[in-house]
Amino acid sequence: MARLKDKYQQDVKPALIKKFGFSSPMQAPRLSKIVINMGIGEGTQDPKLVEAAAKDLAAITGQKPSVRRAKKSIANFKLRAGVPVGTMVTLRGDRMYEFFDRLVSVAIPRIRDFRGVPARSFDGRGNYTLGLKEQIIFPEINYDKVVKTFGMDVTIVTTAANDEQARELLSLMGMPFQGK
Repeated sequence: MARLKDKYQQDVKPALIKKFGFSSPMQAPRLSKIVINMGIGEGTQDPKLVEAAAKDLAAITGQKPSVRRAKKSIANFKLRAGVPVGTMVTLRGDRMYEFFDRLVSVAIPRIRDFRGVPARSFDGRGNYTLGLKEQIIFPEINYDKVVKTFGMDVTIVTTAANDEQARELLSLMGMPFQGK
């Protein structure tokens, strides 16, 4: 079982129940899934970039990413329908907890000039989105073999009813918010 999953069951869940006064343990918010998305703008000109991004994302998450294709043709962006424009992975279960653990304890502290993640990136429904500028902050990526640095969006979907509950859940699980 994942280390962070144990921490959630032993420490975080009872603390959330106590703080918010839930009548049932099932009301306590928990992580539902984590979606990692890598957009590759230059993938329209060079298909090898999409393969490189997919390989890096697979190394980071431990799961094969799906290649996302353009739905519409846009002439200004030199984009045709069906051309690969990004890759994404949805993590659930133990893989989700393992990725979240590596993200919080290893990858985020490796960001240059890091002062905490913004606390305002919640969507109003208890989900949190974090943008990362480069994939090389993850230890699984060999810096010498990187074709191009790609940014990625990490969306953490929770079962929380509002942003306050989600912020408390993530901070108890180790997310380093600004100002704390």
